[in-house]
Amino acid sequence: MTPQIYWAEYAWLDDTVEPSVVISTASDGRITAVRPGVEAPPAGAVSLRGLTIPGLANAHSHAFHRALRGTVQVGSGTFWTWREIMYGVARRLTPETYFALARAVYAEMALAGITCVGEFHYLHHQPDGTPYADPNAMGEALISAAAAAGIRITLLDTAYLSSGFGAAPDPHQRRFSDGDAHAWAVRASALTDRAHARIGAAIHSVRAVPAEQLATVAEWAHEREAPLHVHLSEQTAENDACLAAYGLTPAGLLAEHGVLGPRTSAVHATHLTPEDIALLGTSGTTICMCPTTERDLADGIGPAKSLELAGSPLTLGSDSHAVIDLLEEARAMELDERLHTRTRGHWTAARLLRAATADGHASLGWPDAGRLEPGALADFATIALDSVRTAGAPARLAAETAVFAATNADVRHTIVAGRHIVRDGHHQLVPHTAAELARAVAQALGG
Repeated sequence: MTPQIYWAEYAWLDDTVEPSVVISTASDGRITAVRPGVEAPPAGAVSLRGLTIPGLANAHSHAFHRALRGTVQVGSGTFWTWREIMYGVARRLTPETYFALARAVYAEMALAGITCVGEFHYLHHQPDGTPYADPNAMGEALISAAAAAGIRITLLDTAYLSSGFGAAPDPHQRRFSDGDAHAWAVRASALTDRAHARIGAAIHSVRAVPAEQLATVAEWAHEREAPLHVHLSEQTAENDACLAAYGLTPAGLLAEHGVLGPRTSAVHATHLTPEDIALLGTSGTTICMCPTTERDLADGIGPAKSLELAGSPLTLGSDSHAVIDLLEEARAMELDERLHTRTRGHWTAARLLRAATADGHASLGWPDAGRLEPGALADFATIALDSVRTAGAPARLAAETAVFAATNADVRHTIVAGRHIVRDGHHQLVPHTAAELARAVAQALGG
């Protein structure tokens, strides 16, 4: 990377909006200096008009779900009927077509100010369950796609071994399964970190990994000090089945098998008992909320505030990509809580931005990202303050404007490792992102 100097009209520093900030980056892709109060751009500096914030971390993604946008909005149904449509897309993908789709999806993320994605990856094998010649061909396609789109990725390689409590994978799920957790661990161990990519683990859910194999996945992550993510209590039916099978809630089962802890993120955590909330909070388990997906699937509103008060950090993800807009996820968490409680002001704009930046990066194994300070990774994004959505508010309230009014369309610049990936709203590596998405989605849908 070439050292670069950026001049931000406004920047979000230590929860405060500061004017006229110089951000210097080095060839190693890190920030070397942050200087507020520099009235005019220095010679050779790149001007960033608007509010510059740390890059957004999308802590939960299923890239191939992007192909469902629009299609699954027809008619009614439930999570379980939605899942059947999702399986059809999953069945068609190959390493080559998944690369094309994911590259376009990750480019869409960059256009939305996202600099790192946590990809919850379980499309491991061929549709009949036979491994590819390279057993990690699908995971490698995702890692390559992130590089091609210019963003970072944490590949959360997912153990998905059964269709339900004690049931073998159904035909749709054969490509997800390695047979058992030991075989999963052997395959996942062949994946390696790169400059832009880190490898983590995931347990798809308590219904998809038998109880006696949960510890194998948890120990794999623990030995590597890697992130461990898990879908938790997204549906009441899963809770009921887990109680019937084990006499424990999903959170209780995970706790019993050593899955919870500070490097673990529980995704959704929608339907919890008070005891579940205490288990998650006291263990320091992070909670990843995905409000746009949770409302799209009519899952419910999770107890995010109670979880935070119990001790759980909060992060945000776009999950099924009904939309890819982390600013919308951030405000939705607050607005959903308002609907649930009929009171306002559960989180400040600063707290919501931290969930979308520093806390999200930490949950994905990038604790050196998500802050605008010397030594941090030079990953940041600039949100316009002069669009029809954002114009008019005083500059000192730019963070509130960004969280409660701006959308992904207001992101003007995205910088990753000091490299200008999105410039003036145009992706520099995937210049025709919409056309790329259209082609890749049509292929994934069998068109």
